[in-house]
Parts: sequence; C-alpha cells; structure tokens
Amino acid sequence: MSATVYQAFLDTAARCGQNPFLCILPETAGAYGVAAGEIGYAGAAAAIETLKLAYARAGYGHGHRAGLLLENRPAFFLHWFALNALGVSVVPINPDLRAAELEYLAGHSEIALAVALPARHGELRDAAARAGRPLAVMGPDDAPPPAPFAAPLAGSAPGELTECALLYTSGTTGRPKGCILPNRYFLHAGGWYARIGGLAELRPGQERMITPLPLVHMNAMAYSAMAMVLTGGCLIPLDRFHPKTWWDSVRASRATVLHYLGVMPAILMKAEPAPDDRQPAIRFGFGAGVDRKLHRPFEERFGFPLLEAWAMTETGAGAVIIANREPRHIGSSCFGREENDVQVRIVTDEGADAPVGEQGELLVRHAGDDPRYGFFAGYLKDPAATDEAWEGGWFHTGDIVRRETDGALRFVDRKKNVIRRSGENISAVEVESVLMQHPMVKAVAVAAVPDAVRGDEVLACVVPERPLPDPAAREEAARGIVQWSLAQLAYYKAPGYVAFVDALPLTTTNKIQRGEMKALAPTLPGTPHCVDTCAMKRRNA
Repeated sequence: MSATVYQAFLDTAARCGQNPFLCILPETAGAYGVAAGEIGYAGAAAAIETLKLAYARAGYGHGHRAGLLLENRPAFFLHWFALNALGVSVVPINPDLRAAELEYLAGHSEIALAVALPARHGELRDAAARAGRPLAVMGPDDAPPPAPFAAPLAGSAPGELTECALLYTSGTTGRPKGCILPNRYFLHAGGWYARIGGLAELRPGQERMITPLPLVHMNAMAYSAMAMVLTGGCLIPLDRFHPKTWWDSVRASRATVLHYLGVMPAILMKAEPAPDDRQPAIRFGFGAGVDRKLHRPFEERFGFPLLEAWAMTETGAGAVIIANREPRHIGSSCFGREENDVQVRIVTDEGADAPVGEQGELLVRHAGDDPRYGFFAGYLKDPAATDEAWEGGWFHTGDIVRRETDGALRFVDRKKNVIRRSGENISAVEVESVLMQHPMVKAVAVAAVPDAVRGDEVLACVVPERPLPDPAAREEAARGIVQWSLAQLAYYKAPGYVAFVDALPLTTTNKIQRGEMKALAPTLPGTPHCVDTCAMKRRNA
C-alpha cells in the first residue's frame, strides 16, 4: 500500500495512465485563463516528476511547508503531489484572505514558499514581512526560487505519518486553527470512499466526479480528489458553483457523481422546472446539509439520491458516517449509521449517555487499537486545544445529534448554534431550513439576541428576493415571513426580529460564519432595517 499521496498517484498512473485524471470545462477554463480539456494520469505524472525535480534542486524538502493559492486550477494538484514527494506539506490558502489574515497564516504556518497567482505575490510578501518570516514566492508556471531556509527534516524519508497538508478551520469562534493532516489522513479518506459501497459505490476507472467545492476544504481535497486517485476516476473541479449553468456543466462533463453543499439544492429547486431536469447519468450526490423539506422533492425532480454524510476536518474518514444504504429516512436530517470501524457516543450536558431519542453532543473515535486512526494529527502549536478536543479519549465534535430507535443518527445543530429561549432549545439550522422555503427569502441566517425576560430571542438575517426600499415594505415583508413561519414551527422558534441585509457572512464553502453572526445579531435590533416581531409570538398562535 502507498505511504504517501504522491506514491498513490504514481501507482494509479502506472495502472491507468490513459485514463483522464482531470476534466477542465470551458466555463472554468475561461474563468481561470487555462486550457480546457482533459489531463490524463500519465501526462499529469510526467508534469509532477518535472516539478518534483525542480523543487528538489531549489532546496525544498522534508519538513518544509508551502502555501498554495491556486484556487481550483489543475496546477494545485500538480504542485501538491510534487511537493508531497519531497515531504513538503502544502497549506491551501483561501483566496478570500486579506492582509491581516495572510499575515497570521504566514506567521503561524511558517511556510517557506507560496505558489500563488501573480496578482497576489505582493500581498503575500508584505504579509510575511509583517509576520517576520522568510518567504519565497512563485507563480504556478515559474521555476522554484531557492528555499529560504533548510528543510527541517532533511535526510529522513516521508511516510504515512508525515504531514501532508495543513488545513485551517474557518475560525468562527476565534483565530483559525491549523489542522495537521498526515498522508494517512488522505489515503484513508480516499480508501474509505472507494470501499464504502451501497448507493455510494465507486466503479474503478469509470466515475467522473464533478465538484464546485474549493480545494481549501477537506471534502474536495481528501474525499473527491483522493477517491478519484485511488479508483482511477476523473475529477471535474469547477471554479465555483454557477446555479444558472450547473446542469449544463454536469451534462457537458459527462459526470456520474456530484458533490454538493447544503445550499445548492435549495438554489436549484428555486429554478423553474425544465424538460431536462432529470439527470440519468448521475448515480448519486455526496454532501451534507440539504434542507430536509427539499430532500425528497429534489430527488424526485432530478432523479438521483442525495447521500447525506457527516465528518469534520479534524475527523477525516477516521469517523465519517454516511446514509448510503436504505432506509435513508429522506427528509429527516439523517446521516446514516456508523460502521464497525467507528465508535459513537451521544452525551448530555452533564456528560451522561443520552437515551435513544434524546439529543446530545456527538463524540466519536476510530475503533481498534488507535482511536485517532484517520483523524488529524493535532492542532498546530496548540496542544492544549488538541487535548481538550480529545478529552476522555473521545473526539468532541460540538455537534448536537440524536439516535433513533432504528439506530439512525440525525443531525440537530452545532452546539454553539443552539438558541435557548425560555428554557426551550432552538436549532438555528431548523429555523433557517423553514425560512428558506418562503418566497421572499433568498438567503437566511438565524442567531440569538439577548432578551431580558427569555434569555435569548430568535433573530433572522434575511437577504430578500427583491429590494425593500422603505420601512413600510420591510414591515410588511417581515410580518409576512413570521406569520408564515408560525404555521410551520412552534411559536417560540419563529423569529422575534427580522433584519433585512444585502449579504450574509459566509465561508468559502458558502457556510454561514457563525462567529460573525453571533457578533452581528445583537447590534441589529433597533436599526432601520430590523423589524421587531416579538409581539407576534404567542403560545396560541
């Protein structure tokens, strides 16, 4: 078995050299200014070998880290695998990061090199200078500049436990944490996907997987990329999710599998029905967070199953769970049952095991002798946070779930997103799911605001489908949204405030930045674009 992702790629290239590795669609090629078409495993392997030799001559080696600010371009994979061959860990850099964030990343990660788009070179050099770190910078087509310092582990060979990548969490509750991900993390993720079977069966050498998810995210980098590498399949990375042309891209690419974000089905379902809605070539979608009320209608309309899965950057496939077998309990936020190699506990706030049917925090670990097998190796420079996450020998996920009588696990919300109003626990995700069905709501995020009587009150930040130019229009829209939600939810879950905004704070994977929402929400009541609807919330409503 291969010990590094580089070796795994070369093994596949030796077996399946003529198979396409990457497919770059014209729309993505135009956005990036690169060539459209397919890149085969043999051709990619040759390019990787050339890059590997160039990096070695420039002095890069085991223990160095290199930032990759290349978005979803083919160059990302070629540089990643070439650097991995030498034991250099890659640090994917979110293109949305700016001065202060780049300074933190450059200093915290101690990258020796940044392979980046030319337009960002100046920012990266300035960030490194402010952080007091030496940094070489190059474009994806440049010759590597000399390494600014010696490889920390020069002389030792990279292996399964060598750091392969450093992925930063979104930092919704503070500074982003750097998750150290060894080669084993990626190999296990791809191997898990290759063997999971059921409705998610991957046919060796036959699958064409399309994803709009960014390569700064573990889903695209560990699951999508490594699953295709280990099965000889073709990956179709898009520059981003384009709702209007999404199905055109799916058909043009001849995709057989797609990866999705929870927001995507909601957006696609809002489009007018079309004669070619059904996608017979797509065998399944893999993702998380589909609106439970849209789950079945989406599958009926487009003709393939959306397989909901659960994992975190920290867990990788060491404790991944997926609803890949029937019954999937469509429309219930079910993400399946754990396999034999994953152990699960659901605990109450008091630390006791929650009874079946009652919610609690999800704790996970890998079964067997090594409970951390397949997980991240730890948080960079933060052993205290690593120890806290693994308190008691279990990884504490911060997710609230419940187990039903048939063993199925259902997602409730992130622990920090639960709103506690008058003793009732309210899931922000549940309320958002309902509000997204209202025709006036284009996007929504729900958070708590302080209430002198009830502890918390529910506030909904709404991006409206059409402009609301005056207070009267906002008042009418807010009351309509709340009146509608009162028919869908228990009265206490309905918004007590509706704030209309131009945009929500989102991560690069279009997830709500909960930390920013938590800080923003209390500032909105009393402002011109926020409507107080608390009086509409009555027990008999």
